[in-house]
Amino acid sequence: MKIRNKILIYFSCSIILLSAISLYVIYILFYENREEGFQQRQKAKVNQTIKLLTEYKEMSENLSDIMDKLSIHDFYDERMMIYDSQKDLVYSSLDDLKIYKLKEVLNELSPSTTWIETSEGGYDIIGMYVEVPGAHYYAVSKALDASGFSKLYFLRNTLLAIFSAIVLLVLAVSIFLSKKISKPITDLADHLSNLNFDEDNKEVIINTSTQEIKNLVDKFNALLNRTNESMLFQKHAIQHISHELKTPVAILVSELERISSSVQQDGLKSELDEQVKKTKSLGDIINVLLQISKIEAGQKIPMQTFRVDELLFDIIESLNVINPTFNFEIEYTNNDFDESCLLLHTNKQLMKQAFINLLNNSVAYSNDNKASIKIDCSSAYTLNIFISNSGTTIDKEEEKYLFNHFFRGENSRGKTGFGLGLVLTQRIIAFAKGNIQYQSTGNNVNTFLVSFPLKPSMS
Repeated sequence: MKIRNKILIYFSCSIILLSAISLYVIYILFYENREEGFQQRQKAKVNQTIKLLTEYKEMSENLSDIMDKLSIHDFYDERMMIYDSQKDLVYSSLDDLKIYKLKEVLNELSPSTTWIETSEGGYDIIGMYVEVPGAHYYAVSKALDASGFSKLYFLRNTLLAIFSAIVLLVLAVSIFLSKKISKPITDLADHLSNLNFDEDNKEVIINTSTQEIKNLVDKFNALLNRTNESMLFQKHAIQHISHELKTPVAILVSELERISSSVQQDGLKSELDEQVKKTKSLGDIINVLLQISKIEAGQKIPMQTFRVDELLFDIIESLNVINPTFNFEIEYTNNDFDESCLLLHTNKQLMKQAFINLLNNSVAYSNDNKASIKIDCSSAYTLNIFISNSGTTIDKEEEKYLFNHFFRGENSRGKTGFGLGLVLTQRIIAFAKGNIQYQSTGNNVNTFLVSFPLKPSMS
């Protein structure tokens, strides 16, 4: 996730969450205050009613009607019932509102339980035990706080509107701040993505007042300068060494061939032929190194379009001159395929050297003087080439080092080589957008799978 998005998410979520909690607490406090205030009003009315009952109960049998008329505007919807010490009803308001929890509340009221509060369908219910001089009463009141709920609904809608405004404002501020805070890091990342180590890179300049980012830019520029120096030295060193070695190696090959042609002793002649083979191999490696260094230096090398199977046939023909008893078997996994899948567009000389390295490996490590080459064109997107030979396989622990520089496994003891063939082969195949991997079936068969992507057919 981008740092800008992290800042946006963390900051906005934190502020929005805190705002939501704060507004919710305000709503809950108001809700509790409404409930408490309304119940106190109910309590005050119950006390006033009991006081009137005590003082004027002998004046008129119509006292209930009079009291209802006096208090008709106190609450929107109310039912009050007052009982004497024996819990016999002595007063009931004229409203026909039913109290479903009447018996439950009345039974719980006692001199030890003087106050009960509950609710019923949005109505507030209170139960009271009241003592007055010479008597005591039980009272149950149920009423609807229409005014309080109206204010509560207004507050809820207001808080929701405020919360919506806070969310929009926080998101806008978060987007602005995230862009401002992350801009130096984004600029640095853009510089990093545009770096080209095939040429000298200028120092990165980032406008920022953040000390940590300034230190990061300074450290990066120091690393960049050292990298430029190292890459420049590497490019020049490989090219200079390759150019300097090509001529003496070519002369050495020529001299060895001349001496071999003039020597009559079979033993000495075979030794010289072996030295010619090794020297030519070294010359091929030097040439590949030179070509690869040109690629990494950004120089263009010639590219050709050719059939990979024809290239393999040419290589096998040249290898059979040196190893006439070795047998290479080429087969196609299916006969019905578009021959265009065999076409590669890359540097032919480099690709030739890559397959020479692989086929030479088959010659060196085969225990029955033969190897198989299977060309698989069954996929519309990938050309697969399997090069297999029977012989001692590579240990599982050694497989991960197979394409490392100068690595030689236990099965290479007594074999000639420099430990560079597979490394260079991998680089060449990667240059052609391909891939190489080693496979061992476990029955003493070594297989290299070389894959090249194919362009999808337009048909």
